Amino acid sequence: MRIVSHSESHIVELDDGSRWQVFPGDVDITLGWTPETDLRLTRIDGDVSDQVLVSNDDDGRVRVLPEGALWPKDHVKAKLGSTRRSRRATK
Repeated sequence: MRIVSHSESHIVELDDGSRWQVFPGDVDITLGWTPETDLRLTRIDGDVSDQVLVSNDDDGRVRVLPEGALWPKDHVKAKLGSTRRSRRATK
């Protein structure tokens, strides 16, 4: 999949028509993605999200929710307050 639109820093639209909200602590990773960046959507067992977008180019990954879904506030506050990671391995 590839990015069609990334006009808002926290929303990514893909060429399959899906739109995803990027976790606030992961937005910095998406800013380096271009329309040529090859992405894949992967399921994870996470406390903030159960899906991630993974860049095949650099293995950068961001937690995502479908556009309009709500982030679990308690988990978001805990994650943003305790860690700040710019890259997460997918393996």
